[in-house]
Amino acid sequence: MRETPEELKELQALLDASLASSSSHLRSIITTESTLTAERLTGVLTGMCTLALSTVTAKGEPRISGADGHFLHGKWHFGTARKAAKARHLSARPAASVAHMRGEQLGVFTHGEVEVLNPEDGEAAEDWPELLAYLKDFYGDDGFDWERDVVYYQLHPRWMTVYANGFEGSEPRSCDIR
Repeated sequence: MRETPEELKELQALLDASLASSSSHLRSIITTESTLTAERLTGVLTGMCTLALSTVTAKGEPRISGADGHFLHGKWHFGTARKAAKARHLSARPAASVAHMRGEQLGVFTHGEVEVLNPEDGEAAEDWPELLAYLKDFYGDDGFDWERDVVYYQLHPRWMTVYANGFEGSEPRSCDIR
């Protein structure tokens, strides 16, 4: 868990507001008994979590693809090849949705807008050096050409909800422990 107390407070407020503004149908499925607190969620979402990433084409058609997701500081971070279709989609239309699911036990659903952390032409985001160090430690320093081959995004969530089932008395496992 890398979240500060303030980041946990912000994440909890987002989770609470998102659920409160959801449809009655969703609220009948996700209740206080079938969700996780921000603190517990950040303890579960460690390592690499496989994400289903939804973007939109120039024709307005939805596209879904997979991405390695890392949940750090209360936000999803993910990357792709600079020449990938999803990179083109996100460059033109930064709205995105991601879902991380583990069978019927866990579902984390997030909608928001992405920020490019390491633009090809331009200044890197302030928190890029910290994320790059984390990624190099996770994937290996020579895993990619970090400047030319991959683009990394941070998803700034405007809506996020969590469904958790079957964790009573036990901690759900993390995404990927290396």
